[in-house]
Amino acid sequence: MKVIGLITEYNPFHYGHLYHLKKAKEITNSDFSIAVMSGSFVQRGEPSLVDKWTKAKMAIDNGIDLVLELPTIYAVQSAELFAYGGIKLLDSLNIVDYLCFGSEEGNIESLKKIAEILVDEPKNFKIKLKYYLDKGNSFPVSRSMAIDEYFKNDTNINLNPASIMNSPNNILGIEYLKALYKYNIDIVPITIKRIGSEYKEEQLNNKIASATAIRKKALKNNLSDLKSYIPSNTYNHLVNYLSQYSSLNALENYSQILLYLLRTTDKKYLSKIMDMEDGLENRLIQYSFKYNDINQVIDNIVTKRYTRTRIQRILAHLMLNLDKPTFLRLNNVYPKYIRALGMNKNGMKLLKEIKNNTTIPIINKFSDYKKYHDSMLEEMIHYDKLATDLFFLGLHDEKNRYGNKDFTTSPYIKTQG
Repeated sequence: MKVIGLITEYNPFHYGHLYHLKKAKEITNSDFSIAVMSGSFVQRGEPSLVDKWTKAKMAIDNGIDLVLELPTIYAVQSAELFAYGGIKLLDSLNIVDYLCFGSEEGNIESLKKIAEILVDEPKNFKIKLKYYLDKGNSFPVSRSMAIDEYFKNDTNINLNPASIMNSPNNILGIEYLKALYKYNIDIVPITIKRIGSEYKEEQLNNKIASATAIRKKALKNNLSDLKSYIPSNTYNHLVNYLSQYSSLNALENYSQILLYLLRTTDKKYLSKIMDMEDGLENRLIQYSFKYNDINQVIDNIVTKRYTRTRIQRILAHLMLNLDKPTFLRLNNVYPKYIRALGMNKNGMKLLKEIKNNTTIPIINKFSDYKKYHDSMLEEMIHYDKLATDLFFLGLHDEKNRYGNKDFTTSPYIKTQG
């Protein structure tokens, strides 16, 4: 029984994801697949396009066997913490043989060399990193420049890390490898070279289109234009979702909530929000009083040091009331639970295997978390519920802005096919 693990967002599931899944099974000769997937909010600090159960349906109907929810406290984090959350959850299952991820580089050895330096942090690297940070660059940019100089000084290694670390999937892949290396996790990493459109491409100019381009078109309510760019199962679930909820989700739907929070939250508390840096809270407050659109607020705060995705994550943390002390406390005891969002027949077999091999509670019926009487589990899973409630609050459909969907929605189980 060979099992591949994937850490995903599927926002939404497209042909690139389908290619990745099929190629991963082919390379590893695996019969079973597990996707750890972000739920109501995603790594860029935005609400998911559709709810997490619809994403799970897309994944299962396109060939994934088991979808597990990546806890919200990790889903809306930097690449490093997002990767850590996914890797530690996969490791806790004690049945995963391979980790398969897409990358622009496509060469696992190059990514491994960079990951090892970033974990070991040799003295020369740390000196250069501090130098570039002091110049006012963001951490990702400073790290990229520092490691580029480090490898240039090593004539025995022919590598261009700056080019490699300029691509988002390479960065995420390196973070997966860092987590495997740092915590001595016995899962074999495999990378598959990305094909089709670039990650940030906003136009539908390739059958394997970017998720960015697909979301952009979908948010304009042009689903019919997407038929050629997404699998039929994805398309059908998008149509069904819209017939039920009337609107897809986006960050601008939270303008009023965010402006209220920025204008009324105590500055001292705001400074403790995850991802916040000294002084950044002042800029957020300042511009929240100047504009009535959250995207305009963000546009005026973005600098080479503060990226858009970082600011969006801060805003997501603010809505979730997730501060640094809380995250660090929960991080020390992670993972606390395994929660299934969807499965097929193979997925049901996998859950039985996981139950026989893990020491962590498996949550299928959401209310079951209460029976474990574990305060840290309850606090951690509370953020999943809060994120779901926030997701539905952001929809334009007045009829469906209700809460407690986690308690009333069962995992998707596909028994046919």
